[in-house]
Amino acid sequence: MSRQFFGTDGIRGEVGKYPITPDFALKLAHAVGRVLKQTDSHPTVLIGKDTRISGYMLESALESGFNSAGVNVVLLGPIPTPAVAYLTRAQRASLGVVISASHNAFQDNGIKFFSANGTKLDDGWELAVEAMMQEAPIWSDSVNLGKAKRLDDASGRYIEFCKSTFANDLTLKGLKIVVDAAHGAAYQVAPKVFHELGAEVVAIGCAPDGLNINQEVGATHPEALIEAVKLHQADYGIALDGDADRLQQVDSAGRLFNGDEVLYLMVKERLERGEAVHGVVGTLMTNMAIEVALKAKGVDFVRAKVGDRYVLEELDKRGWILGGEGSGHLLALDKHTTGDGIVSALQVLQACARSGKTMAALLSDVTLFPQTMINVRLKPGQSWADLQTRPAFIAACQSVEKELGDNGRILNRASGTEPLVRVMVEARDAAQSKSCAQRMADTLLA
Repeated sequence: MSRQFFGTDGIRGEVGKYPITPDFALKLAHAVGRVLKQTDSHPTVLIGKDTRISGYMLESALESGFNSAGVNVVLLGPIPTPAVAYLTRAQRASLGVVISASHNAFQDNGIKFFSANGTKLDDGWELAVEAMMQEAPIWSDSVNLGKAKRLDDASGRYIEFCKSTFANDLTLKGLKIVVDAAHGAAYQVAPKVFHELGAEVVAIGCAPDGLNINQEVGATHPEALIEAVKLHQADYGIALDGDADRLQQVDSAGRLFNGDEVLYLMVKERLERGEAVHGVVGTLMTNMAIEVALKAKGVDFVRAKVGDRYVLEELDKRGWILGGEGSGHLLALDKHTTGDGIVSALQVLQACARSGKTMAALLSDVTLFPQTMINVRLKPGQSWADLQTRPAFIAACQSVEKELGDNGRILNRASGTEPLVRVMVEARDAAQSKSCAQRMADTLLA
């Protein structure tokens, strides 16, 4: 059975269009509540949200749906996605619910869930919920309805958790840090975390109005962060996305470091402290230079499908703790159960504070391979399955792989959102990367 509503990260879409409508949210929560009651006679769920104006509507609908199934609800208000994961575990709740569309524009919204342990739920649970949605509702009578309340100082509790992941013997005193919260869920907590650890904080992207989330700020628009770091002569810049599970960082020179580089830095710092790092999980898109550098240090590296959910699955399967994506979704499972932009930033700042070195200095032994990506639009009636069997394309791929050897790689895949084939080549030499990608793409364009 395939999932009808759940994608790789919950349910997401345009507000006002099915399924991101209040009637669907109520029906979904009622079904989730009934699934919960199969194993928990008195379940409690926490609901957090980002700053989108549509969050009010969906929050009310979810609250009603849960209460109608006899499930108690605790409202957290605007708070980062990783905060919901943490508080669900800390409060011994049955489930955590997040209303967010992450880095998307305000017109979109979504609903995703965390288990009682603060982890993403598996496909089996999502299929059980979708099956329950096909059944007629069973409304609780007045005596058995769930109740709703707010958790006092949810943000304050999460701030203390974030600070606890930073070494007690270190401080951020003497540092000026620009913090960009993308007008999103971390607009209150992120500046406070870094300020309370001693930094002078310059806050941008911290004035949400319900419509400006991710608008020309945040991790998906780092230009604003780079400009602010230079303007304020700051030591570091930290950009989060709308729900604060994604991170991009900038140094005092305005150099942007992506998630691949931050992941390597986190690994290197642990190794230099004498900690064992048995392996790291990246994705199909992780830059090959990271793989080469990790293996040179004796650290195994495995690629998962694109998506932090799949990175987490590989980490769990292998018993490893560090993984992530170039987009800035990073996992340090000894610090948190899910990706957390603030916690990841603190791990980097901790490495810099402990070593007395800048990010650039700590990453001097790794240089990302140049990458060329060419998008080939599919013609009406064409499919990637057909194109990848073309003899000319197969021959071109084999030729490129032979030419690159151990000094590069190719990755050809269909877009998940558009009628495109993405042809990608990484190589130590930029010109070679470009020419190889063009050779393969040309066989698809013919």
